[in-house]
Amino acid sequence: MYLRSIASATPEFVLSQQDCFGIVQQSPWFEHCSPSARQLLEKVMCGNSGIQQRHYATPDLHELFARDAQSLNESYEMQAPRLASEALTEALRKADLRASELDALFVCTCTGYLCPGVSSHVAEMLGLRHDAYLCDLVGLGCGAAIPTLRAAHHFLQAHPDAKVAVIAVEICSAAFFVNNDPGVLISLCLFGDGASASIWTGKNRGNDWQAGHFTTTHRPEHREKIRFRNEQGKLRNQLHRSVPQLAAAAVTDLYQLRQADPDQVIAHSGGRDVVEALESVLPFTLAETRDVLSRCGNMSSPSVLFALEQRLDQAGQDQRYWLTAFGAGFAAHACEMWR
Repeated sequence: MYLRSIASATPEFVLSQQDCFGIVQQSPWFEHCSPSARQLLEKVMCGNSGIQQRHYATPDLHELFARDAQSLNESYEMQAPRLASEALTEALRKADLRASELDALFVCTCTGYLCPGVSSHVAEMLGLRHDAYLCDLVGLGCGAAIPTLRAAHHFLQAHPDAKVAVIAVEICSAAFFVNNDPGVLISLCLFGDGASASIWTGKNRGNDWQAGHFTTTHRPEHREKIRFRNEQGKLRNQLHRSVPQLAAAAVTDLYQLRQADPDQVIAHSGGRDVVEALESVLPFTLAETRDVLSRCGNMSSPSVLFALEQRLDQAGQDQRYWLTAFGAGFAAHACEMWR
């Protein structure tokens, strides 16, 4: 399948890591959390985490500490379709297409649940045809963008004349949860909101980037190391300290399956320790991945596509990329792009 355009969207509300720590300090919860929890939050938010700022769909983070599960769910239902539509609108503009020309829309997300899914809301907001195929992939976590591209690839193999949109959207602030668990605290320090949309076709117009050679590995014996759990009606992120090493091992296995050496590896950002673990096993410095982490934090599934968009903007003589994303499962995925 061939890339026509790619665009991203972030909420207008931006906070530095230091601002975020100040808000946490002002929360009623902070007064009662353990000394070790306070030390960990200060170390990550005020230290060298690799993150400068994060974007949020809510204008006042103070409110998140008081929100119950119902309020968080309502926030997701309002903000996820809105941010997804913003990203797709820009991708359509770049591709010089109307929403009514799309034949299919694939959406991945893990930070909330809607039935019908986000795709139904986006289709209504932007005016997709009533016979456009809508598909929502839910529960794949941070690695979801590449399996969603793979689903679009399968659709285009069956319908080579089609025009297909792929959206990865996460409202991580709608999965807000706090307690003294180190994994929960690290999550509080990393995640931000964002969406990426891309448009793909089955035919090359001349020098379009092509995506293919999808690979995957899933290791359910490590499922409890990184996953969402339901607790108090909310989504609670479960994150083990071994995740950077798990990611590096899985990515190493997938990289050995590549068809050719790339000009650059484009990876999901994860966090500073994850990026450093990847760089220790790959022959690349992950510049775009690090920059996305710095500007936006870990946005979960859209992160790898943010990095891809940035690299494409300055592609120059590049001819091939290797993309990888990983997360809940434990699962890791990869694909190649070339022109």
